[in-house]
Amino acid sequence: MSRAPPREGPSPTGVAVSPEVEAALASGGAVVALESTIICHGMPYPKNLQTAMEVEAIVRENGAVPATIAILNGVPHVGLNSEQLKNLAISGSQFQKTARRDIAQVVASGSNGATTVSATMFFAHKVGIPIFVTGGIGGVHRYGEKTMDISSDLTELGKTPVAVISAGVKSILDIARTLEHLETQGVTVAAYRTNEFPAFFTETSGCKVPCRVDSPEECAKIIYANQNMHLGSGILIAVPVPKQHAASGKVIESAIQQSLKEADDKRIIGNAITPFILDRVKVLTGGSSLEANIALVKNNALTGAKIAVALSDLRKRVTNRPVRSAL
Repeated sequence: MSRAPPREGPSPTGVAVSPEVEAALASGGAVVALESTIICHGMPYPKNLQTAMEVEAIVRENGAVPATIAILNGVPHVGLNSEQLKNLAISGSQFQKTARRDIAQVVASGSNGATTVSATMFFAHKVGIPIFVTGGIGGVHRYGEKTMDISSDLTELGKTPVAVISAGVKSILDIARTLEHLETQGVTVAAYRTNEFPAFFTETSGCKVPCRVDSPEECAKIIYANQNMHLGSGILIAVPVPKQHAASGKVIESAIQQSLKEADDKRIIGNAITPFILDRVKVLTGGSSLEANIALVKNNALTGAKIAVALSDLRKRVTNRPVRSAL
C-alpha cells in the first residue's frame, strides 16, 4: 500500500509540521523543540546560522529529532529545513520577535515571526512535543513589584504542559521573586545535578530548589507523571553552566553586578534597565558573553536530547507492559 506524500502546508491545526518531525511524533520517537528568537535576535549572521545548525546536530547525535519553530509568511512551522533555517538567520531582526500575545497578529498579517519561549511552548504543545530547549527563560525583573514587569514565559509555564530545559535565569532579573512566581503558577522547578538554582552564566544563585534530578531518566519520570496526572502546567529543568565555562561565567557575572550598580546610580528603572545592562555587559566583557551564551545552549541541547530519549523509552515501556488479569 503506497503512503500518502508528506504535507507541504499547514495541518488542520494550522501548523506546518516537517515530515521528519511528523514521522518521529507518529512513532513515539524523541523530539526536541527549539526557539527561533535566539537565531534572529540573539546573535549576528553567520554566527547565528552556525550555532543553529550545531545545536540541531547535537540533538540528532544524541538520538532525538530537532524541531526549530518559527512563523513563515503567516504559517507556523514546526521543524525547518536547511533553506528555511538559513533564511531565518540571514533575515535576523526582520522577523518579528513573537511571544504568545503576538501570534494571532503575525499569522493574520502573513508576517514572519521568531518565536520566544512562550510562543515556542505554545506550538510545541499544540503538535505534541513535550520537551523544549532554550538558553534561559525570562522572569520577574528587578523592581517588578513596582513596574509589574514579569515575563510571559512564567505564565506560559503555568498553563502549558511542556518541560523547558534552560540554564535558569540571568542575575539581572530578580531570581528569588521569579521562583516565587513559578510556585504561584504551579510550575515544578528542578535543578539538574545540583540543589541550587543556576543563574545562567554561573552555577549558583543563592536560591535552593524544591526538586533535584540527577539523570535524564529521573527527568523523564517527572515529565511523564506530570502528563499522566493532567496537571496542565509546565516543568522547568535548570541545568548549570558546564564547569569548563564557569571561569568566563564569573567574569560575566561580575560585569552584570557592576552594570546593576551603574543602573542604580543613574536611577535607571522599568523597561529601560534591561537594555542598559545588556549593553554594558557586552562592553565590559568584550563580547565574551555571546560565546558563553552559545556554550550554554549547546549544553542544554545535549541534556534535553537525552531527556527526550529517556521519555520516549519510558512511554514505550509503559505502552508495551502486559496487562495482568484481575482473576
